[in-house]
Amino acid sequence: LARIQTDSVVEMLRELYPDLRIEIAVAMSTTGDKILDTALSKIGEKSLFTKELENALERNEVDLVVHSLKDLPTSLPPGFTIGAVCKRENPLDAVVFHPKNCGKTLSLLPEKSVIGTSSLRRAAQLKKKFPQLEFRDIRGNLNTRLKKLDEKEDFSAIILAAAGLKRMGWENRIGQLLSPEDCLYAVGQGALAVEVRAKDQEILNMVSALHDADTVLRCIAERAFMKRLEGGCSVPVAVNTMLKDGQLYLTGAVYSLDGSDSLKETMQTSVNYPQQNEDGPNDDVQHVGITAKNVPGQAQEAAENLGVELATLLLSKGAKHILSVARQLNDAR
Repeated sequence: LARIQTDSVVEMLRELYPDLRIEIAVAMSTTGDKILDTALSKIGEKSLFTKELENALERNEVDLVVHSLKDLPTSLPPGFTIGAVCKRENPLDAVVFHPKNCGKTLSLLPEKSVIGTSSLRRAAQLKKKFPQLEFRDIRGNLNTRLKKLDEKEDFSAIILAAAGLKRMGWENRIGQLLSPEDCLYAVGQGALAVEVRAKDQEILNMVSALHDADTVLRCIAERAFMKRLEGGCSVPVAVNTMLKDGQLYLTGAVYSLDGSDSLKETMQTSVNYPQQNEDGPNDDVQHVGITAKNVPGQAQEAAENLGVELATLLLSKGAKHILSVARQLNDAR
C-alpha cells in the first residue's frame, strides 16, 4: 500500500512537472511495519511509521516522503513539515467479511462472532453499537490481514479503512461501509501527506501544488482537535468533518475502551476567506505540522481554532478522565 500511495503522488507530480526526474527510493520498512506481534496501541511510539523515513529526509537521501496522514503525529520533529495534503479518499471505515458471511452486515452476524481490528477507536465504537459481537486484535499489512481472514476461521469479519482497500484495487471486498453514525473515523483518515524538509523552499513550492484546500482545512481541524486532547494511537479519539457553503463542521468524540463511556460534540466555523498575498516573514506558518501557502491563512487559523475549541469543550465535560482511564487500561492489557 505504501508503494501504491507513493506511486500515486509521483504520478501527480509528473503530470504537473513533465520534465521532472523522480526516483523512488527502495521501499523502506519502519518500526510499525516490523513489530507485527503487538497491538499498535501498545507499542507506545508516537512516530511508529515515520521515524526511519524522516532520518532519510534529514540525511538528504530523499527529498519527500509520502505517508498516510493518519500515521503522522500532530507535532512533527523540528525541521520537517507536511508540504502537501492530497485530495482525500473516502475516509470511512469498511467491513470485509469472511467468504462464508458474504452478503451479511455486522448486525446480521451470529452472536459471539469475532471481528478483527487493531484500532481502539473502531473497537470502542463498535462494541457499544454491536454488544453481541467480539472484537480482537489483528495486525499485519492489508494483504496479511485479508489472508488471515480468508484462510482461517478465526474471524467472521475485519474492519479496515475504505481508502486503503480502494487504493489497492480491492473495493469489491467491501461488504459494508460504516457511516459516521456507526463509526466516526480517525484523524486524517483517507488523506495522503507529503512530508518534506521545512527549509527546502524549492521542494516545498513544488509539492504545494498537490494541496487540496478542502482536505487541508478539514485535516487541520481534526489534527488540532487531536493535539489539544493529546490523543494518539493508545486512546480512542474519533472525528467527522464536512465543508459546505464556506462552513466547516467538526464532530469529535472520545471513548472509553469498551465504548460504554463517551463524549461527542459538533461545532462549526466559517472558513470563507480570500487568499491574501502572504509573502514575507510569515510565509512559512505551520498549522499542526501542515504548511499550505496556497490556502488562505485566515481559513487555516479558523480551522485550527475550531479543533482546539471543540477539544476544550470535551475536556470541560470530562474527556481527560475518559482518556486517561483508557490509556491506563490499554497499558495494562
